[in-house]
Amino acid sequence: MTAQSAASPENRYAAFRHGAFLRFWVARFFTTFAAQVVSVAVGWQMYDLTRDPFDLGLVGIVQFAPSLLLVLVTGAVSDRFGRRLVMAIAALMEALCAAALLMLALRGVASPLPIFAVLAIFGTARAFFGPASASLVANLVPPEDFANAVAWNSSAWQTATIVGPVAGGLLYGIAAEAAYGTAAAFMLGAALLVFSIPKPAQRSETEKRSLEALFAGFRYIWSEKIVLGAISLDLFAVLLSGASALLPVYARDILELGPWGLGLLRAAPGIGAIGVAVWLAGHPIRDHAGLLMLFFVGLFGAFTVVFGLSTLTWLSIAALVVLGATDMVSVYVRETLIQLWTPDRVRGRVNAVNQVFVGASNEVGEFRAGTMAALVGAVPAVVFGGVGAVVVAGLWLVLFPQLRSVRRLDGRT
Repeated sequence: MTAQSAASPENRYAAFRHGAFLRFWVARFFTTFAAQVVSVAVGWQMYDLTRDPFDLGLVGIVQFAPSLLLVLVTGAVSDRFGRRLVMAIAALMEALCAAALLMLALRGVASPLPIFAVLAIFGTARAFFGPASASLVANLVPPEDFANAVAWNSSAWQTATIVGPVAGGLLYGIAAEAAYGTAAAFMLGAALLVFSIPKPAQRSETEKRSLEALFAGFRYIWSEKIVLGAISLDLFAVLLSGASALLPVYARDILELGPWGLGLLRAAPGIGAIGVAVWLAGHPIRDHAGLLMLFFVGLFGAFTVVFGLSTLTWLSIAALVVLGATDMVSVYVRETLIQLWTPDRVRGRVNAVNQVFVGASNEVGEFRAGTMAALVGAVPAVVFGGVGAVVVAGLWLVLFPQLRSVRRLDGRT
C-alpha cells in the first residue's frame, strides 16, 4: 500500500465504516466528557464546603480505589457477561451518580460525606466501565482496522479531557446543578448508545469460577512478554515523570503566568496528542512498532527534561505539546499491542490490570513528583523524572527483546 493510499479518506476513517464503532466512539466521548465535568464540579464544590486541600486529594483516591480493590472482579465480569452489557450498565450507573450529585446540590448538602459516598459508587462504575470499554473495541472492528480504531478512540478521550474541564468550570459558574445535570444527560445518552450496539461476537469465559480464573489476567500478562513489556514500560515511565502535578508551580512561580497560563500548560499536551492521533488514523504505523514505542517513550522523557529546565513560556508550551504528541504514539502502540496480543477470552481481565497500572502510575507519579519537589524543588523533580523515563526506555530495550522485535500492528507478524 502506498503512502498516498494510506492517507486517503476511506483509510483515515476506516473504523467509522463500522456503525457499531461509531456509536461506541460517541459514547466514549460522552462518558469521558461527563466524567471531566463531574471532576471539576466536585472539586469546586468540595473546596467550597470544607476549604481543606486534603479533601481534594481524597476525591481522587475515593474514585481510584475501586479499580484497585476490584481488579480481580471487573475484568472477569466483562469476560463472562459481555462487554457491551457491562459497559452500558456502568454508564447508566454513572448517570445515576451524576443525578445523585445533582440532587445533593439542589438540597444544599452541607457535609462532604454524602458526596464521598456517591463518588465511591461512581468510581466503582468506572472500574467496571474501563476494562469493558477497552476490550469491546476489538469486538467491533476487524483486525486490519483496529489500529485506526485505537487512534480515533484516543482522539475522543483526549478531546474530551481538554473540552470537559473547561465546560465543567463554565457550567459550575452558572450553577452546580447545571454541571451535574449536563453530566447526567451525557452519561445517559452514552448508556443508550451502547445499549443500541448490536451484540458483538465475543468468546465468553468458560472456565469455572475459581481463584485461578480470577488471576488469569495477571498470569497471562506475566507469560506474554510483549504485553508485560508494553504495560510495565508505561507504568514506570509515567510513574517517574509526573510533571503534570507540578504545572501550578511552573505557572505561578517559574513562568509567572497566572491562572490563564496554567490553562495553557494543561491544554498543551492534549493538543499535541490529538494532532498525532488524527495523523495516525491516516498514517498507521506499519513496521518496527516495538522500537518506535521505545523510542518515543525516550523522547517523552527528553522533552520532560526540556520543560523542566525551561524558563521561557513559548519553549515550555512547545515542550508540553511535543511531550503529549510523543506520549500519544506510545499509547497508540501499547493499546494496540495489548488488544491484539491478548486472547479474547481474557481480554477483559488483562485490561482491568492495565487500567489499575495506568491509574496507579498516574496517582503515584504525581505523589512522587510532589514529594520530591517539596524536598529538592520543582525543577530537579521534573528533570529527574524525565531522565528516569529515558533510562527506563533504554533498559526495556535490553530487558524485553520480544517487545523491540514487534513490527506490525495489524494482527499479523
